[in-house]
Formats: sequence, C-alpha cells, structure tokens
Amino acid sequence: MAIFRKRSREGDGDGDGERRIPRKDRRGASAVVVGLIAVALVSMGTYLGFTKDIPFTKGYRVNAVFESATSIRPNSPVRIAGVNVGKVKKISRYQDTDLAMVEMEITKQGLPIHKDATMKIRPRIFLEGNFFVDLSPGTPSSPSLDDGDTIRVTQTSTPVQFYDLLTALQSDTREDLQVLLEEYGRALDGDPRESDKGASRMTRGETGAESLNDTLDDAPEALRGVAIVNEAFLGEDPHDLSRAIAGLQKVTAALGRNERVLQDWVSNFNKTLSIFADENENVAATLRGLQETIPIADRTLAALNRSFPSVRAFSREILPGVRETPATIEASFPWVRQMRGLLRQDELRGLAQELAPASEDLAQATDAAISLFPQQNLFARCLTEVVLPTGDIVIREPEGRKPFETGVENYKEFWYTMVALAGESQNFDGNGQYVRFQPGGGTRTISTGSTNIGGGQQFANPAATPLGTRPIFPGKRPPYRPDVACHTNTIPDINSAAVGGPDGGSSGPQGGGGNPPNGGGGSGSGLPALPGLPLPRSGGGESVANELVSRLNPFRATGKSAKRAKARSARKARR
Repeated sequence: MAIFRKRSREGDGDGDGERRIPRKDRRGASAVVVGLIAVALVSMGTYLGFTKDIPFTKGYRVNAVFESATSIRPNSPVRIAGVNVGKVKKISRYQDTDLAMVEMEITKQGLPIHKDATMKIRPRIFLEGNFFVDLSPGTPSSPSLDDGDTIRVTQTSTPVQFYDLLTALQSDTREDLQVLLEEYGRALDGDPRESDKGASRMTRGETGAESLNDTLDDAPEALRGVAIVNEAFLGEDPHDLSRAIAGLQKVTAALGRNERVLQDWVSNFNKTLSIFADENENVAATLRGLQETIPIADRTLAALNRSFPSVRAFSREILPGVRETPATIEASFPWVRQMRGLLRQDELRGLAQELAPASEDLAQATDAAISLFPQQNLFARCLTEVVLPTGDIVIREPEGRKPFETGVENYKEFWYTMVALAGESQNFDGNGQYVRFQPGGGTRTISTGSTNIGGGQQFANPAATPLGTRPIFPGKRPPYRPDVACHTNTIPDINSAAVGGPDGGSSGPQGGGGNPPNGGGGSGSGLPALPGLPLPRSGGGESVANELVSRLNPFRATGKSAKRAKARSARKARR
C-alpha cells in the first residue's frame, strides 16, 4: 500500500527507484483506531435505525391521565388516523390517586394538539401485539396545548378487558340480572288472570307476549310515523343533522368536563327510579290509563300538526327581525351609556336617595288615606244626598209676603247675597276694603240677649217692630249625634218652618220703652223680655246709633286703643 511506502531517495541503486520499508518502520493510522471508529459508526446507525431518535434531545411532549394503563407500555406508538405521530415515553401514578399518567412525545407531524383533544387506548392487530394510543387532536377552534400540558381523564378512555366484564358481573349483579330475566319472562308468559283487573277489554285473557303480538297490527301506521320523525331529524338544509350531532357532542363533552355534576345527576336519576319502583302499582294504573289518554293525545298532536304551517310561516317572517337584533343591540349601546350616566350618584340615584324620606311620608299618608277615604265618602254622600238637595228647595212665602218670594233655589239666594256684598265692598282705602253702612235710628229698641257670636247682648233701635223669625227660635240647641251618618238624615222641609218672634229678643215701647204687642219679643211671644238700652248720658257725646255702628265696624279699636279713642272723643267734646 502507498501509505506504507516511502519514495526512494535519489541515487539508490534499485532498478525500480523504490526501496521496501520494514513493517516496524512504517508510519500512519492505527488499525485499532480505525476499528473503533467503524464500530462507533455502525452502533450509531443501528441506534438511529431502531430508535428513530436523536440522543440528548427532547421533542414536544404531552401528558394524559387514564383510568388504567395496564395495557400500554413505554415506546408504544401514538397514532392519528392510523399514522404514527409519536410514542409513549413514560408511565407513572397520577398525584397519589388510582389514575395513571402517560407521558408521550409527539412529532411535528402530529401537531398541533388542541385542548379538546381525546385519547383512547386501543388494541393493535394480532401480528403487532400490545396496544397503542389513538389520538384525536381536537377542533381547530379550540386553543392549542403547550409543551408539557395534561389532557384530563374525562377526555381519555381505556379498552374494556375480559376481566373488567367478569368484575362487573359480581354475584349480586348476576342475581339482579336473573331476577330481571325471570320477571320479564313472567311479564311475557305469566298468567293473564293476575293482571286482568282494571285492564282493557282488548287485552283481557291474553299474556304479555300475545298483547305485544297484537301491537304488530298497528305497527305499519306507527312505523310510518316513526319514519316521518326520523326524516324530520335529518333537517331541511344540508348539514342540519351534522350540526345537531356536533351540538350534542358539545353537551356530552360539557357533562364529561363536569364530572361531579354528572355523578350527582346519575345519583338523582337512581333515586327517581327507586321512587318509581316503590310506586309500581300506581305506575301500572297510570299505564293502564294511557289507553284513554292516547286517543286524546292523537287528536291534540293532529291539531298541533295543523298549526305547524302557521308557526313555520311565523318563523320565516320573524327571521328578518332576528337578523336585525344584533344591529338593534349595537344601536342601543349609546342609550345604555347615557342611562348609566343618568343613574349616577350625582343624578337620579342621589335624587332617589333624597326622595326616600318623602317616599316614606307618602307611604304613611297612603296608609292614613285608607281611613280617610271612607270618611270622605260619607262627607260626599252627605253633600249629595242631604245638603245639595236642601239647597235646591225654593222657599215659599205665606200669603201677604209673596212680594218677598224670589222663586229661585235657596242656594242661589245665598250667592245673590254674596254678589251684593261684593258690590258693597268695592270701596277701599289704605287699610283695605270696607263697607259703608248708613243705619237709620228708630224709636224701637230691641236686644238679642246672649249670643254665641259676640258673647254679650246686642242692641238695636229699628224704625219698626220686627215681625218675627223664620224658622222660630227653638229655645235650645238641637241634639248633636256624631254616631249617626249625615247622609241618613231626611231632607228638611224648609217651607214648613214656623214663624215666631225674634229669637230671644225684645223691643221697647214707642218712644224708647216697653214691649211690642205681638212678635216683638215681649210677653206675647213667650220669650223673656230684655232690659231696655240705657239712654245716653247728657253731654257724653254717645248715642245708641253710634254704639251700634261701633259694634258693626270690623276695624274698631279694642282694649287700650278703645280707651284712648274714647278719651280723645271726650276732649274734643269739651272743647
């Protein structure tokens, strides 16, 4: 070989120009080194060929929690749709529970993996042996899992082994299954006389199997309805059924994620079935009563079916409004923002707080009005049934006094008086309005006696004797009965009122003394005579007319002011 040869030096006597070098003097690579390098290269190729992994590197890994991992081993393949995309790296116990944690390494071919991904341990074919992990990467709309994330146990499943089937069929379960089969056999082929009581005439004397055979007579019509229902489940547009299945998958996935809720539902469902089992006689009676209910239900469903075209038309008509709903909601946002500002503390909220005390007072007033309104009702009835009808009566004068009769309702006479008084009080000065009276003094002197208005006696000297009073003075106050409702009183007969002398008054004789003959308040009237008014003192400057005017003057001075006025009047008189 050339590497063990050395070019001959010039001047050697060999004919070929070369000289053979002894083995001990040769130089170059050692055979041992070359052999080790060859072994290393072969070992690395073999490792890469079998493991298909570069050492000292780590790819994308994901964890999954399974109920059991007895059927899976490290290096078991991970497949998506039958294509290997990774392998199992490690199996361990999950957080001190009875669950297993399986760590898998996924190649780029199997990425991405989403959070709603599912994993199932499936058996491999007979020639392959063992099991593999079937991975469903999830939907693209779901977020992706990061390196090292864990798929929950509710998203994984394990295959059912034969020993699982044997474990499920324990002695008590087998006994329950035997009881179920025996009772089902009795229901199909038992003595019909035990269940004929209360049964329909169509099923009396028949076993359960015979009655089931009778139902086949109605099977074509029933199956035709089932076919219509199944066809309706397909939907009217493409992918209606697929969308329904996808929605059902979301529901079941949500139930799977909320495992505790699902457990509670199963427990409650078990309790519900136990209640039905305890009430088996009532349930049987209910089922027997269905034979009368089903015809009614058929008619009801037929009527409902006839209403579906209208409902369908309504649904089509409402679709434009439903499509406009998002835009309507979007347009309402400015209004919502304005309402939020209006409901701030410095706006309506504060106003409501300030009105809270008034609301409490209003509530109390409303509560008090419950007792006020009945009294208001009694008052209104008193006005409408007694007072107002009394005011509508026309006062008739007796013969000889017809010229004084007005011929109108008496309430109008009252307002005629008010109008006249308003006309008389049109004059005013710096102190306000006033009424000018010009009383004329007469020779007749009368006295009212004690009154409820002025407190003392009132005096006057009219020019003629008073004819009397209508109605006559009763001599005592009428009884006051607060326990009797006003509207229950009868309407008074005003025209039947008697005429009598002046109410407790008297008149003096002609020229300033004595009593009138009749109707003047003297002995002839049956009323007590009043003392005559004392004659004015000479030089006193006072008279009966002045005294009367003074008493009728609403602006007269009282108390000390009256004394000072009298003193001024006396000084003027002396001058």
